[in-house]
Amino acid sequence: MKSIEIAGQKISAGETRDVQLKFSESYLGSSVTVPIRVIRAKKDGPTMFITGAIHGDELTGVGIIRELLYDRPPDIRSGTLICLPVINTYGLENQTRYLPDRRDLNRCFPGLQEGSPSSRLAYYIHHEVVAKCDFGLDFHSAAVRRTNYPNIRADMRNAEVRKLARAFGCELIVNSRGPTGSLRRTAVKQGVPTLILEAGEVWKFEPGVVEIGVRGSLNLMRHHGMISGEMEKPAFQVTIDKTTWVRASKGGFLGFHAKPGDFVVKDQEIATNTSIFGRERNVIASPVNGIVLGMTTMPAVKPGEPVYHIAVVAEKTLARLRRQMERSPESTYYRRIQEALSTNITMLEK
Repeated sequence: MKSIEIAGQKISAGETRDVQLKFSESYLGSSVTVPIRVIRAKKDGPTMFITGAIHGDELTGVGIIRELLYDRPPDIRSGTLICLPVINTYGLENQTRYLPDRRDLNRCFPGLQEGSPSSRLAYYIHHEVVAKCDFGLDFHSAAVRRTNYPNIRADMRNAEVRKLARAFGCELIVNSRGPTGSLRRTAVKQGVPTLILEAGEVWKFEPGVVEIGVRGSLNLMRHHGMISGEMEKPAFQVTIDKTTWVRASKGGFLGFHAKPGDFVVKDQEIATNTSIFGRERNVIASPVNGIVLGMTTMPAVKPGEPVYHIAVVAEKTLARLRRQMERSPESTYYRRIQEALSTNITMLEK
């Protein structure tokens, strides 16, 4: 089994090592680095990367990777696990999504060694880590003032990606290639099957989100024979080919009738918009049959602003999923995460 080299350090079989990947320098000339943990089994096998905080305000991956490393460390029997809890160290330190050059790092891959600061960071992450792996998993959350029910984003046209997406064990799989310049799309294009998990809110470690991220990571390792154990299956699983945003038509304050993960039908009332004094201005209805992928957590709204992100699901499929959920225990991940994500949203009976 050959050694693997990252940031100029060779990590041998059976070794666990923390390394610092230098990608820039401060104004004072000190190194700016990305922390990486490499865990290698003694037995040969696949190499997997897991990454968090490409966007500096999205701490979902940080929480998942910390839980995976410290509270539920996997007994890796074959292969290598490369963990990058925080890629955008600048963004985390400055409490922002972006890097100091105001670029979105997840539009800069595979990067340029002599390019902009963001492009340089993308270059080192891609060439020092991603290109040396067999598959990968990238963690994200919703944008600021929004929340997402956990869903996998995957290019389901790619056979290897499709296998990973189903093995992860998330109920909702959104079929998409990803934006141009994203880590995921670039990795897949260059032969490294990669998924992203979209889940929860910015600036939080949410227990349910962390739980599903850890579970999915372990499932992928089991799928590739890196660890032993039975794979955990979701209550149901559906692939989504189309999503739609539901936007406000009037300004006002929202009371919500649907939470992340809810099944909704066309014309179902999902939010009520009221004036500052509580008078109803209009009712917002779902334009499609589907499942709530995400929603705003901001009660105040202006015309055109997004309120709900809905995964479009055929009527017959939705009915089948309802039946499956009715037969499943009340304690399923799905229901527990639904309740947890809606605790800071004003839910109203309708």
